[in-house]
Amino acid sequence: MAIHIRIARPADSEACGRIIYEAFQGIAERHGFSPDFPAVETATQLAQSFIAHPSIFGVVAEEDGSVVGSNFLAEGDAIRGVGPITVDPRRQGGGIGRCLMAAVLERGSGAAGIRLLQDAFSMRSVSLYASLGFDVREPVLVMTGRPSSDPGSGITVRRMTERDLDACSALCARIHGFSRASELADAMRLLAPVVSERDGIVTGYLTAPTFWIANHGLAETEADMKALILGAGAANAEPLSFLLPVRQARLFRWCLSEGLKAAKPMTLMTIGEYRTPEGSYIPSVFY
Repeated sequence: MAIHIRIARPADSEACGRIIYEAFQGIAERHGFSPDFPAVETATQLAQSFIAHPSIFGVVAEEDGSVVGSNFLAEGDAIRGVGPITVDPRRQGGGIGRCLMAAVLERGSGAAGIRLLQDAFSMRSVSLYASLGFDVREPVLVMTGRPSSDPGSGITVRRMTERDLDACSALCARIHGFSRASELADAMRLLAPVVSERDGIVTGYLTAPTFWIANHGLAETEADMKALILGAGAANAEPLSFLLPVRQARLFRWCLSEGLKAAKPMTLMTIGEYRTPEGSYIPSVFY
């Protein structure tokens, strides 16, 4: 049967959610890792929110009238973020993923850059993305757990407020070379972001400290990032969950000394503009 790629509609949410859950569960179990989504309902909620979001472009692959895959492109900021891309496990290996990627790459062709994170144990996906023009930039680890130390003095960690958005956006522009103002505004509405503050100046932030899929963050210095992690750990009953670039070797070793565990490996890949961040940073799964 021919594959038809079209824009995602609200009525597709349930089918997309089921496929997202089954696809991520399948590859995780084959490689001995825990699935990213604990239940199909969680994946369905994600698909529903993405399809409804005005700054996220979504497409589905349809075969004989049935949805067999989906992909999304975050368009709110200058750098676009791809994902999650999934194909029904029963239809994988037939070129559907390439068609879904081609659709969002065409959509984002005028952007300064496009980024994604892929499971490093998935040889199929890293090969697909490389063949489509993505470059490997960073090995990244999902870190989980509760830090053993209490927050120190000198750096305050507190909930982000709307008054912090401009400072956080400017900090992101200094460290990354671009702003993520749209994503920060979404975090204020939907998540529980925190900031670090030193002498009344915002020095870092985390958008979703206990949910690595949506969490991104950065800090001016490694000390500020450590304070963020300790402060977020003290403020949340749930374990922390975030992505850590392995090249931040001292921060990685510190996380291990605090009792945090490396849960799985991922790879940051990019097309277009890329500048190695100048401070300590934590990406989200979408870039």
